[in-house]
Amino acid sequence: MKKILIANRGEIARRIIRTCNRLGIDTVAIHSEADGDLPYVSEATEAVLIGPNPVVQSYLQMDKIIEEAKKRNVEAIHPGYGLLSENAQFARKVTEAGIVFIGPESSIIEKMGDKIESRKTMIEAGVPVVPGTEEGTRTLEEALEAAAGLGYPVMLKASSGGGGIGMVRCEDEQALSQQFAGVKNRAKAYFGDDVVFLEKFISDARHIEVQIFGDHHGNIVHLFERNCSVQRRNQKVIEESPSPHLPQDARERLCAAAVKAAEAVRYTNAGTVEFIVDKNNDFYFLEMNTRLQVEHPVTEEVTGWDLVEWQLKVAAGEALPQQETIGSKGHAIEYRIYAEDPKTFLPSPGKLGKVVWGKGARIETGYEEGNSVTPFYDPMISKIIIQGADRVEALAKSQKFFATAEITGLKTNIALFKNFIESQEFISGEYATAVLPQWMEKTKEEKKI
Repeated sequence: MKKILIANRGEIARRIIRTCNRLGIDTVAIHSEADGDLPYVSEATEAVLIGPNPVVQSYLQMDKIIEEAKKRNVEAIHPGYGLLSENAQFARKVTEAGIVFIGPESSIIEKMGDKIESRKTMIEAGVPVVPGTEEGTRTLEEALEAAAGLGYPVMLKASSGGGGIGMVRCEDEQALSQQFAGVKNRAKAYFGDDVVFLEKFISDARHIEVQIFGDHHGNIVHLFERNCSVQRRNQKVIEESPSPHLPQDARERLCAAAVKAAEAVRYTNAGTVEFIVDKNNDFYFLEMNTRLQVEHPVTEEVTGWDLVEWQLKVAAGEALPQQETIGSKGHAIEYRIYAEDPKTFLPSPGKLGKVVWGKGARIETGYEEGNSVTPFYDPMISKIIIQGADRVEALAKSQKFFATAEITGLKTNIALFKNFIESQEFISGEYATAVLPQWMEKTKEEKKI
């Protein structure tokens, strides 16, 4: 490939540009009016104003993006993550326009984007799934009946959902009755589809995912797992690899199941198979993300491979390395820095003042001092990736980094991380998905935050 268009913005656009520059590939960046002064715009070979600030008028303008790609004679489009990255219609339109879509085929995106359909596919493939409803639950009466059979608590989920949106835990019949209509409405508003379903809530669970890759020669490999259990509002904020307190035999079974899941749909390019793992290390398929993940640098740090380069090479028809050549060394942790109120997790847009980063970290950021984090997009400012010979070293380097890290001008979660990573709950590595809210409640009572 000689030239690609990046149908995304901010940090992930910069990340893709960096690999393209190293490989001698020209890049075309698109940007909204609000993003015109962000670093990625000037770092790309070419930049195109794609529309006004709202995503529906800019970054989600499929036909306009493809039109700009054609004008500039690009060979491929990289969707990044979020936005159009898992939009099967966009992938299909790109391919029909004679442009390579850097990701899986549209049919795979469509099949795995529907959580009910993906559950059925995994059951047929012999991959364990969380007990739940196998069809969409359209009425409250159906939901109450299903929940009674599964047993409370249950998770009420949007079939087309993602990013923690359209997902709520229901402790009892009253909670399910109160939440049902709201989840359906949010599912319709965010995803254009109000179909919901139920899953049994697995207590004391860890959220562990496996990075997989497929090429066009029938090869599918894994690049080990990431623990993504530190979450707020069902959305990840800290990820690490390898997953602490996961026995080697469980790790091997988890990775083998992820490969089996990918083989079931003849997967190509980068993807992630997500699992819920219980306290007995039994695991259940959660979903497949048909794109590059926000937390992919964690895997890059422990394996030494550039996953964006792999994406480009697979899209160009090259074969993947063999599984036995892929190893993991050391320990890496990623922290997502958000412009948000650390007590409520509500977005806190504004202009970045002074930005001071500690030493010893890989920093992936979409902003520089003086840039504005606007209310139009996800408020993530940066990702901090810290690698050590083992988890003890990675934690020590993390604590040292956050001791001096600072951003002025708006609220961030830096102070929250500084305190949390010094807690026994995190240091022990024995945490589950409820660890952050539970720790916050505890520290509120102790008046530490």
